[in-house]
Amino acid sequence: MSTPLTVVCWNFENNGKGRPDLRAAGADLLRRLAPDIALRQELWDADAHGHKIFNEQTRALGLQGVLGAESCTAVFYNPAKFSVVRGWAQGRGPHFVLPPTALTLRYEDAGPDSLPFNAVSYHLNYASAEQRLLEAEWLTTWADKGWTTPGRSHHTLPAILAGDNNSYPTSSPGDLPLPDLNTVKNEPHRLHRSYAGPSGARLPDTRPDTAFRTAGLKDAALYWATAPHGDPSALSRTVNASHTHGPDSRVDRAYLTPELLAALTGFEVIEVDEALSDHHILRLTLNGDLLSDVLAPSMSA
Repeated sequence: MSTPLTVVCWNFENNGKGRPDLRAAGADLLRRLAPDIALRQELWDADAHGHKIFNEQTRALGLQGVLGAESCTAVFYNPAKFSVVRGWAQGRGPHFVLPPTALTLRYEDAGPDSLPFNAVSYHLNYASAEQRLLEAEWLTTWADKGWTTPGRSHHTLPAILAGDNNSYPTSSPGDLPLPDLNTVKNEPHRLHRSYAGPSGARLPDTRPDTAFRTAGLKDAALYWATAPHGDPSALSRTVNASHTHGPDSRVDRAYLTPELLAALTGFEVIEVDEALSDHHILRLTLNGDLLSDVLAPSMSA
């Protein structure tokens, strides 16, 4: 029987807004989802007092983890299934306002000679479309990391990148429609979520998604929504509509390098009560046996 693996992504905004009761509720919700990898954003104050809050959350989840610089992002992982081959605290590039957290992980069931893969939690800048594009371009470098096996064969590592994009996906059939910027009443937000097109008119910002796609990364939700045995609800909103900030949007997204799509067996958006967070949770399901096949060096050459 194949081993299911669960990957979740959640911007638990403001880490519960400084309220221990909300943090505890968020940790309880994630624990019930039983993630093997959790890609988190906005863990503010989790590094204070010797990482007290972060350590509480790792214990609550029953996982190990790495908290990124300034508590902007984190990666949690199940040590019974994954081990860290490399951390990227010193190799993420200089251009992030909110630094990502990236780990190179080995899936233990795939064996000691299997390829590891990169798991990246990120949070693109909220205020500048130009900054977001720069950050997205740098993030694609984790889809271009080389690896040499013990047999001296060379490979490019698979990668999972997920986070808050503060921007929209490129318009695709079945996806949520792009907003009419004229209906976004909050003028600063209208600026923040748009860019100046060739004519000078403001356009909804889809450029980070375009950058990821240009680099060969695949939007996991879009893939699953259009797969033969997939589910169109994978394209559900991850942020609710607001009368000031625009319609339902799919701001939070997960991207996979193409070979990992073979192991993807599910994708869903788990809605969260707005009293807890204004972002919903992404949950990806991977087939462990198929992932082992993908990570076998002979298959990944």
